Amino acid sequence: MPAIAAISADSLSLDAHVRAVSDAAHGAVATFVGLVRDHDPSVEGEVTHLEYSCHPDAPAVIARIVAEVEAASGTAIAVTHRTGMLAVGEAAIVAAAASAHRAEAFEACRTVVERVKAELPIWKREILADGSHTWVGIA
Repeated sequence: MPAIAAISADSLSLDAHVRAVSDAAHGAVATFVGLVRDHDPSVEGEVTHLEYSCHPDAPAVIARIVAEVEAASGTAIAVTHRTGMLAVGEAAIVAAAASAHRAEAFEACRTVVERVKAELPIWKREILADGSHTWVGIA
């Protein structure tokens, strides 16, 4: 069962994710924090906020992804993706993976983040300093 597999409108805590996967058998914890940045190379203008929204199935999808990565890697994983309005500098995704050895922890952390970014039905609206916006993740 995943330590944490969540979608949340609340601010994210790296410490909470690390605590969720920590165990006496784990000698390594790898983490990732994805922050809102002030630019997007594909968009002209300064990004001031991101607004994330998700499909109602998103909680089940993130739980499935985490369970599959844990089963395949033998690691413990905690990951949460934000929804709602986020300012530059806020965490949009936090992940932690723990295992007996660092290689497995690093690989599992990267794998879960890449799969969440590729498979989770979540979209973001980039809000620019001039008041305009653009959607990312909408086909």
